[in-house]
Amino acid sequence: MSERVRGSVLNVHNLGAIVRLEDGRLVAAPIGDVNKNRATYTRALERKEVTLPFDLAGRMVVLAQTRVDEVAATSPAPALTDPSFEAQIAAYLKSTEAWAPPDRPAPFERHLIRKRQRARSLGIDESL
Repeated sequence: MSERVRGSVLNVHNLGAIVRLEDGRLVAAPIGDVNKNRATYTRALERKEVTLPFDLAGRMVVLAQTRVDEVAATSPAPALTDPSFEAQIAAYLKSTEAWAPPDRPAPFERHLIRKRQRARSLGIDESL
C-alpha cells in the first residue's frame, strides 16, 4: 500500500533521483521511474519551486499518475532560524570567551559577523 505525498526533486543521478518531501524527509526515486519520466524529473529539478505528486512506499517514491490539469500545491518555505538553538550557541560562545585572543572580536561577535555574511550572500533579510 502506498501513500500519496508531494515533494521536490533535489538531484537526478545514475541510480535514480533524490526527492525532498514536503514534511522534510529525503527519499529516493528508482532509476526505472526516473527513466520513464525523465522530462518531468528534469523540469522539476530545473524549477526548484515545483512540487510533484509521488506515491510513497517505504523510503522509495515513484511519480504518481495524475491528471494533466491537476494544480501543483506549493508548501511554505521551512524556517531557517531556530531561536533556542541560537541561544545555545550564544551560551557556549560566552563560556569560551576566555579562550579568545584579545586582539580579535569575541567568539559570539565573530559568529554574528559570519552569520550576517552568509545571509547577505544568500540574499536573506539583513536584520539577522
